[in-house]
Amino acid sequence: MTLLVPFDASPLSTNALERAVTFGDCLEEEVVVLTVIPDDPGYARDRGWITRGEPFDPETTEAGLQSRAEAVAPEATFRTERVDPEEPTATSTTEVVREIRRVASDIEASVVFIGSENAGSVIAPQSSVGSPVASDHRYDVYVVRQPDEPADPEDLTDVDSMTE
Repeated sequence: MTLLVPFDASPLSTNALERAVTFGDCLEEEVVVLTVIPDDPGYARDRGWITRGEPFDPETTEAGLQSRAEAVAPEATFRTERVDPEEPTATSTTEVVREIRRVASDIEASVVFIGSENAGSVIAPQSSVGSPVASDHRYDVYVVRQPDEPADPEDLTDVDSMTE
């Protein structure tokens, strides 16, 4: 069994990676971190990989994303795929989705951990990879919809009172 985590260094994908590592440790399974980098400066800018006016360098972007992933999951396998729209009507997001699904199939992922506010929604924005990746039935999907926040002790139920 292999756990796959598409990673773009967003808070949601970082949280998904943290959860995959926890599952991987418990199940003694490999965690593969996948970063898909389209040849699209606008896509990189939208994700905060580069700032306005900064030149887009895929190698620098890859190194930065790998460093961020390794800070969370040093034992995970890091994999980068670069994509270029093959079809004139394909968007960078469409290409990223295709590549995530291709890699999931290639490594025979049993679970894909997705950090997405929109996966599973009836209506999903065009820029989200969550819903299309989650719709593939060849693997299970663990969706992280909220960035990780510390638990508020006042929100936790007293376990002892539940057993009485």
